[in-house]
Amino acid sequence: MIYDKIENIETYYGLSERLSTALHALHDADFSVLEDGRHIIDGDKIFMNLSTYETKPSNEHPEAHKKYIDIQYSISGEELIGVAPLDEMTGIYSSDPEKDLFLYNGSSTPLKLGKGTFIILFPQDAHAPSVACGAPSTIRKAVIKVLV
Repeated sequence: MIYDKIENIETYYGLSERLSTALHALHDADFSVLEDGRHIIDGDKIFMNLSTYETKPSNEHPEAHKKYIDIQYSISGEELIGVAPLDEMTGIYSSDPEKDLFLYNGSSTPLKLGKGTFIILFPQDAHAPSVACGAPSTIRKAVIKVLV
């Protein structure tokens, strides 16, 4: 897992070619003109989902992905994302391999994803996004999916 501010994004360009492409796309995006929905960067290898939603009081089932790395970035608003090593989860709650979505039982440590911060979550990172920082509020977020 990597957790940082957008102004430090260049630090991570050398991690891999696909991550570099994704991070450049995040850095260069003009979110004021992009609508919510799926935006293709490199076919099914790299794409960005933009969404606006209300945070919720809790997220009891951390998720993980086997095929994709997540880069989550707060465009506006804030949320808590629970994070934990996947191997600390106590069992699988449900799974949808077609959607590369695996939900687990287990606890996580909350990190604040506020405007201008991003988190890179690898397949070994369980994460529980969309949790309110206090009262539920609106967040606009980009999630870039990078094929492992």
